[in-house]
Amino acid sequence: MSIVVTGATGQLGRHVLKALLELGVPAAEIVAAGRSVEKLADLAAQGVQVKQMDYADAVSVAAALKGARRVLLISGSEVGKRVEQHRTVIEAAKAEGVELLAYTSIANADTTGMKLADEHKATEALLRESGVPFVLLRNGWYLENYTEQLPGTLAQGALAGSAGEGRVSGAARSDYAHAAAAVLVADGQAGKVYELGGDDAFSMADLAAEISAATGRDISYNDLPAREYAGLLTGVGVPGAFAEILADSDLGIARGDLLVSSGDLRRLIGRPTTPLGQAVRSAAAGA
Repeated sequence: MSIVVTGATGQLGRHVLKALLELGVPAAEIVAAGRSVEKLADLAAQGVQVKQMDYADAVSVAAALKGARRVLLISGSEVGKRVEQHRTVIEAAKAEGVELLAYTSIANADTTGMKLADEHKATEALLRESGVPFVLLRNGWYLENYTEQLPGTLAQGALAGSAGEGRVSGAARSDYAHAAAAVLVADGQAGKVYELGGDDAFSMADLAAEISAATGRDISYNDLPAREYAGLLTGVGVPGAFAEILADSDLGIARGDLLVSSGDLRRLIGRPTTPLGQAVRSAAAGA
């Protein structure tokens, strides 16, 4: 009987695997399932089971979930294809009779108007209809959504977006991963919904101030109409459809769609969430 982490070759998946090991789960009881299994060589060397799995390949999904007791379904990265990919995993989990399926959804999925949430809402509906015991991990924004863009921000000399004065409860990817691991090893999780976000919400102006403090550069936040912001993104190589989704997500931030005040993340990981300033300083040091 095992804990299966799907999408394990992605950044969140790797963090979850490491968190499970830190919690004392025997490596032999962990299955890391994903497409680019060569990325998991270091974990395989520690005894973690590694299985090749593609969300679009039902046979590989069924094989990866063979013998699974608990499964973490990390949402797919291919926007527009995710509902059917998630359906494949849910159906395989049902056939296998898993005792718990945890899904990484989006913060405030039941109330947000963000386009990015549509596939998460549809997946949550699939889970409710499936009969599989499930728990929802409604992850907020990653701090890395911003810190990984730091070189570009510094090159432009400014931070751009369409979030207005809206605030977002961001947390580090590793924070969300440790929360997922905590849920996977705990009992009595079926039916729970966790709204996950950082302890201290921040605005884009706050982010710009943190970047300025960490780099010694005068970085301002330029708030743009969503159409103009999407155009800026396409101008630097972001595909048009995804640029529109990102601009729409900023409008969601402006409405407060990514504000989370539950405290669930802090309680699950047993410590304060990663502060924005710490994440920015770390990114700036490596820039």
